[in-house]
Amino acid sequence: MQPPFEPTLLFAQQKDREDELHSFRSRFFIPAASNRESIYFCGNSLGLQPRQAAGFIQQELEDWQQLAIGGYLHAHNPWLTYAQPLRQPLALMLGCMESEVTVMNALTVNLHLLLLTFYRPQSAPSNSQPPHSSRYKVLMEAGAFPSDQYAIETQVRWHGYNPDDAIIEIYPREGEKTLREEDILKAIDQHKDQLALVLFGGINYYTGQLFDIASITTAAHKAGSFAGFDLAHVTGNVPLQLHDWNVDFAVWCSYKYLNGGPGAVGGAYLHERHARNKD
Repeated sequence: MQPPFEPTLLFAQQKDREDELHSFRSRFFIPAASNRESIYFCGNSLGLQPRQAAGFIQQELEDWQQLAIGGYLHAHNPWLTYAQPLRQPLALMLGCMESEVTVMNALTVNLHLLLLTFYRPQSAPSNSQPPHSSRYKVLMEAGAFPSDQYAIETQVRWHGYNPDDAIIEIYPREGEKTLREEDILKAIDQHKDQLALVLFGGINYYTGQLFDIASITTAAHKAGSFAGFDLAHVTGNVPLQLHDWNVDFAVWCSYKYLNGGPGAVGGAYLHERHARNKD
């Protein structure tokens, strides 16, 4: 049985000593605040630099210097196949098969690519409103990360729809800051006849709310739509089981909880049932 929580310094220090990962702090450079030791709380925006990072980068610079184009095949970490050795650790973190995951591009680029695949309105819009029976709507949380909102709006407009009509945003109840799960599932069921896609962030970047990815996916599939997730604030932060949850697709960046650094490559997940479908 877990001991009761105690809001004391001694209790916090005890839990630190019991933490199996407490030694990991020494693996990163932590900027000092006012010339004293600090605690870094900004990993949701940019992860700390691992002490090993400089050595890894130096290896790539040396390979580029000494091999030039030969580095694609003969570098210490061959550039042509750089994604392959990253699949195993990502698969463990995301709870999926190695064949379902890769690293490439940046987060929003990957989101656009997967939206082009999965956001397929079933009927073309008319000059007025789209026919009531068509599936063209996208459901997402209100206050989603801005670039996600821009991407969805771009895709909706590209298909000829009005974002004010085609995008359904779910808001917290009056006086509340986070969404209730029952409200999310109710909204999915309410719009089931028109839903083409449910797209959520795994964690809302502003409130820190962790959504029930499994339940949302199940509800989306029951409604006849696809389920996709932006896992920028989840990957490397929260345990996942994307394959078993039957999530259709997901994207993320690696500069936050994966400590990849500014401009680091993004990632994408595609369930094997889709990866096998060459159409």
